[in-house]
Amino acid sequence: MISASLTRPPLPVRNGVSASCVALPEGSWPTVADYLAHRFARFPLEEWQTRMARGDVFDASGKMLSPDCPYVSHRKIYYYRSLPPELPIPFEETVVYQDDWIVVADKPHFLPVVPSGRYLQETLLVRLKRKLGIETLVPMHRIDLDTAGLVLFTIQPKTRNAYQAMFRERAVDKHYEAIAPYRADLPLPSVITNRLREAAAFMQMQVTAGEPNAETHLTLLETQGALARYALHPVTGQRHQLRVHMASLGLPIVNDRIYPHLYPELPLGQTPDYDRPLKLLAKSIAFTDPITGARRTFESKRCLTF
Repeated sequence: MISASLTRPPLPVRNGVSASCVALPEGSWPTVADYLAHRFARFPLEEWQTRMARGDVFDASGKMLSPDCPYVSHRKIYYYRSLPPELPIPFEETVVYQDDWIVVADKPHFLPVVPSGRYLQETLLVRLKRKLGIETLVPMHRIDLDTAGLVLFTIQPKTRNAYQAMFRERAVDKHYEAIAPYRADLPLPSVITNRLREAAAFMQMQVTAGEPNAETHLTLLETQGALARYALHPVTGQRHQLRVHMASLGLPIVNDRIYPHLYPELPLGQTPDYDRPLKLLAKSIAFTDPITGARRTFESKRCLTF
């Protein structure tokens, strides 16, 4: 299983991307390359041998591993990810605020926060590392690639836990906006509380019976024909919480490709329809800085249009 190691070898960041870590399980593969070809089946053995020959795979001490390196269980190795050329995402992030401890970025729609799957260079984290020259950037939280708006990053490893604790302890005041169908019969403002869990379909969450673990406050801001602009204040931070809660009210967010209906993932190389972004925006965020004690309030300059 891939994990972020707290004690990484002294490997440099390459073009904004840190080395990934994988722990070798109990097994009898002839070489490390054989295991990697088994673990990451979409990359053949020859691909891993080529990567190792050019110096992309290392042990926990930072020593480069050769293509014929024998397999040894229960050790950690590090490798640099390699993907086919990525389609550029034609929208730019902006830096709203930066000091010695944090960076606040305003993310466009369609841009993932961190590398995952088919995305590596075209991610907010890697773009910011390249732009700001800060190799130690780590997101305090994440929003979906479909969602635009504010994302906070920590800079200093020694203060990282203090900032991330704010989210664990629900000490961050987050406000979103969404455009969705208008329901005149729905009493607003309203508080939505229920229990969310993973659905059978990959990527989806669903409402289920049990003790509530998700809470969202919903307010109507304005209407325009059959649509309305809503303010959403999530008290909790379940995955896809706002999208699920809106869909559960019969108010699916405009251009949502996951709720209530899950559409197939686009084939590799096919660009999204940039004229149909998900109408969801992380509009503002506020908290008391655990390091300086100052009250911080940030607002996205982006706006959702009907």
